Amino acid sequence: MRLTDAREFRRVFEEAVRCSDRAFTILARPGPCAHARLGLAISKKCARRAVARNRIKRLVRESFRAAQHDLPAVDLVVMCRPVINDMTHAELLAALRKLWQCVRNRCRHS
Repeated sequence: MRLTDAREFRRVFEEAVRCSDRAFTILARPGPCAHARLGLAISKKCARRAVARNRIKRLVRESFRAAQHDLPAVDLVVMCRPVINDMTHAELLAALRKLWQCVRNRCRHS
């Protein structure tokens, strides 16, 4: 499931646990649902062309689908950094796997 409403995004941005690496930042906050929900904030600063932004979004959604059953019931917002353009598909997936683990560890203890 996804975050779609501006109110839902604002709620995550206001008070969130942050997990970051050189390519991505993931904000997580306990959510009202019984499962994890994903929101994407991929800016033009990160990827200038819509084709590149959409590729990043597809990649993040693919990684989230694989990890969502292991994640606690949190609302997540994923943001990226411009260095993402220099990374391979495999490097990006590895970075996301590491960040999902960070979210699991930090949100279970909060």
